[in-house]
Amino acid sequence: MRMPGRWWRHKSTPEKVETYTRWSFHFFAVMEFFSVGLTSVAPLGARLGGAALLVVAVHAALSFVTVSRAIDFTRGRRPQPTGLMWTLGAVTAVIATVALALAEHGPHREGVDSAAGSVFGVILIFGPGIIALGVRSRRRAFGISGGFAAGACVVALALGAPALTALFTALIVLVGGLFIAFTAVFSVWLLNAVYELDEARETRARLAVAEERLRFGRDLHDVMGRNLAVIALKSELAVQLAQRGRPEAVPQMVEVQRLAQESQREVREVVRGYREADLGSELAGAQGVLAAAGIDCTIAGVPAAGLPPAVQSALGWVVREAATNVLRHGDARRCEIRLQVLEGRVVLTVENDGVSEAGAGSGSGPAGSGLAGLRERLVKLDGTLEAGAVERGRFRLTAEIPLLSSPTASGSARTAVAARSVSEVTS
Repeated sequence: MRMPGRWWRHKSTPEKVETYTRWSFHFFAVMEFFSVGLTSVAPLGARLGGAALLVVAVHAALSFVTVSRAIDFTRGRRPQPTGLMWTLGAVTAVIATVALALAEHGPHREGVDSAAGSVFGVILIFGPGIIALGVRSRRRAFGISGGFAAGACVVALALGAPALTALFTALIVLVGGLFIAFTAVFSVWLLNAVYELDEARETRARLAVAEERLRFGRDLHDVMGRNLAVIALKSELAVQLAQRGRPEAVPQMVEVQRLAQESQREVREVVRGYREADLGSELAGAQGVLAAAGIDCTIAGVPAAGLPPAVQSALGWVVREAATNVLRHGDARRCEIRLQVLEGRVVLTVENDGVSEAGAGSGSGPAGSGLAGLRERLVKLDGTLEAGAVERGRFRLTAEIPLLSSPTASGSARTAVAARSVSEVTS
């Protein structure tokens, strides 16, 4: 029982919907074989019933292959199976005509009419519906069922059936065929919509990353733009003064050196703002990025503002790496981030669902290179990092850092705990 479950869990949501759609229509072919193929042997006799079983099996096999090729066509993986669809339509028409002729002019034994009528009805209902899977136009998909219903009426009249019986037969074929055709059209629409939504979610996640890069670029432009322009002007002025032998070139180059050093300092501050970001900003950023990817992210626990800067920087990196792993691995729908201060230790927990066993072991699991780097950062603060699957489909990352390693940290921890206690009493 583990192998089928593992095979299913490794699929993404669109792949699961596609598998469900594909096998639902495959089941129509299987049901056709067992419902009318096998049950027609006894009433029709060994020879005639065996022939009926054979032709129904051929039709079911053609339907089985047409389903696979048609769904691949709707996903753009192969060209439209036009020849296969025409073959299925021709076989459907021939089998239905022979079954109707057998019901009208065949042996007058008990059950023959019923068996032949069942073959006629099921073949004409399932055949057009399966052909509709490979048709992009909805009008054509429904028109196929209407055409087969009209053909059934004409053939019934040609074989001598009463007009009322022929119309009633065509009506049954039309209603059943339209139902299967509607199911096919709706299934294809739903499958394409799921794939498009999944692609939109990935696009939104990439746009969120691109927006962050643009913000970083704007910050660098704001910091470096003015200084570089002044450096360029003063350098040009210094060159001209030096060419003329003027002593004023030296103060200009001194000013250029000062501006260059100031630019270096400002760039370091910008980069430090990303490398040692405030934990509160990292939590808000992770929540925004995950929300943009369609993942419900909740943040709970104590406020991050009362923690020491070193602890905030280390946990900020943990939040970044955890959010990246949630986006990159698995198929998460919910993510919970909790920050707590317990017995002199700050504990950050990130837990998400939708993680496959392969994903847990490759990128978001304990063996991931990103988590190894986080452990090295936390070890400098006597912290620990644990990551792994806690139950089926869920992954938990826990980072702990002691707050009593320094007087400043201890005071910050006591301040955070006291603030939380006051807020609880007042609320």
